[in-house]
Amino acid sequence: MSGGRNWRLVRADTDAVPSSARRFMARARQRRMRAALPWAVAAGVLLLVGGVTWLVYGTSLFGVREVEVVGVQLLDSSQVEQAAAVPDDQPLARVDLDGVRARVRDLPPVDRVVVRRSWPSTLVIEVVERTPVAAVPQDGQFQVIDRAGVPYRTVREQPAGLPLVRVDFPAKSDVNTLSALTVLSALSEELREQVLAVSVKSPAQIRLELRKDRVVVWGDDTQSETKSQVATALLKQHGKEIDVSAPSVVTIR
Repeated sequence: MSGGRNWRLVRADTDAVPSSARRFMARARQRRMRAALPWAVAAGVLLLVGGVTWLVYGTSLFGVREVEVVGVQLLDSSQVEQAAAVPDDQPLARVDLDGVRARVRDLPPVDRVVVRRSWPSTLVIEVVERTPVAAVPQDGQFQVIDRAGVPYRTVREQPAGLPLVRVDFPAKSDVNTLSALTVLSALSEELREQVLAVSVKSPAQIRLELRKDRVVVWGDDTQSETKSQVATALLKQHGKEIDVSAPSVVTIR
């Protein structure tokens, strides 16, 4: 079309832009970069955390390679590992420590259990076994009980160094068993060395069977420390039966 104007886009030289405008635009770019930087850092951190979490919880890279069992004597490590029931290569972070502890705790000889992770790939199970304090004769065998009255082991012969407890049904909830353990815990060292068995027909009928066919009539388990002191003082006296059931009025036969 004749008479029209021809327009052409021309890039202006930077020198054509005033310095004040250039400084303004530079500051604006810096502000935008500063505003975007926290978001970029946060996104990077999230990606990093997500990746690490996936590696730890979702893959076998940090899976269980070894179960380390500490503190067993009656048990062996394989019994504890079997009770723990931790699958090979299960992510160590996903192992249910409380569940492992409960399953191992169900083993009769186990008193306490501590379970912990040892990175990168080991599960450590620390076992404290029960401490024997007495043996209960049962059907030609002996049930070993701990200080709480829990029967946790059956053996054919009386364990050396353990006194006998004669009760019908040993258990931590059995009153006769608990009475016998109360008496045993109160004995002086000298008297304990003489005791072969504690016989409990009922909580009020407790007798100590001593060496040389001697007997201490204990009565119930109250005042056991006083009864122990009195019985210990009378060990050198002649007589087959020492009655301390009423420790203020003692009889010897």
